Amino acid sequence: MNELGKDRATLLEVGEESAGQRIDNFLLKVAKGVPKSHVYRILRSGEVRVNKGRVGPEYRLQQGDGVRIPPIRTATASQPAAPPRNFPVVHEDEAILVVDKPAGTAVHGGSGVSFGVIEQLRSARPEARFLELAHRLDRETSGLLVLAKKRSALTRLHEMFRDGGINKHYLTLVHGKWCNALQHVRLPLEKYLTAEGERRVSVSAEGKSAHSIVRLLARWQNFSLVEVELKTGRTHQIRVHLTHLGFPLAGDDKYGDFSLNRDLQRVGLKRMFLHSARLELPHPLTGLPLKLSSPLPNELSTFLTRMDDNETRSYGQTLRIDHL
Repeated sequence: MNELGKDRATLLEVGEESAGQRIDNFLLKVAKGVPKSHVYRILRSGEVRVNKGRVGPEYRLQQGDGVRIPPIRTATASQPAAPPRNFPVVHEDEAILVVDKPAGTAVHGGSGVSFGVIEQLRSARPEARFLELAHRLDRETSGLLVLAKKRSALTRLHEMFRDGGINKHYLTLVHGKWCNALQHVRLPLEKYLTAEGERRVSVSAEGKSAHSIVRLLARWQNFSLVEVELKTGRTHQIRVHLTHLGFPLAGDDKYGDFSLNRDLQRVGLKRMFLHSARLELPHPLTGLPLKLSSPLPNELSTFLTRMDDNETRSYGQTLRIDHL
């Protein structure tokens, strides 16, 4: 065990990287290992002071605020530090970092995963004063991942992702013959837990509204390549929407056709075919338009080439796989 301030209170001045953050989240970050219940207890008791006054857990810090934290014991991290790793950079400036995440890598630690992209990037960039995820991608999904390098950028990015201010386009291969060139899918989604305690999502009238726009790019005898534009960002939205309509994603180990997946693995597709390919958004600080893209990873484009070699394509004959 170690202690914040040992036997005396710790005084911290809020910098730009923490401005706008709630005091409870600030304390949880500063005092890693302290139970949430203890953080809220010292807030309620008034032991935590901001500018010498009491504040509630919902108080948002301002740059220059003076925070007094009483001496509290924190658990030393039992896990080793995440190994540093850099990922292909698609865009970087003073406010944001956009990387090309490979499939099979979690975006953050948790749920049996010791570390993910965010922890590895922090280890690789020890000089970074602030680095946070602006959104999430499933572990098996590859492609564009946005991180914020300033809290002001993070706050604005969260607003844009929540309110639909970012155009998000994914590429996926589904089993079956998708017929419509353009189709709007509006099906509400609800989260639930399986008997084993695993998180799942299903279409349910009691769920939250979810809107996907599906565009057909290419079609073979048994498969279709589609682009999905997300108008909402519900958990597993693409996977559940398309599977519910009878078009499971190739390689999807949660909602897909498990027998088909085994066959696909034998012919070279060893991951879920879902890729975050394009993002269009105003820059969170300047408002200038950003258009970001990530080509299909080699293992996916190679599989499509193999499809052309073995199946007759009935739609999208002029499709350039290397441009996807």
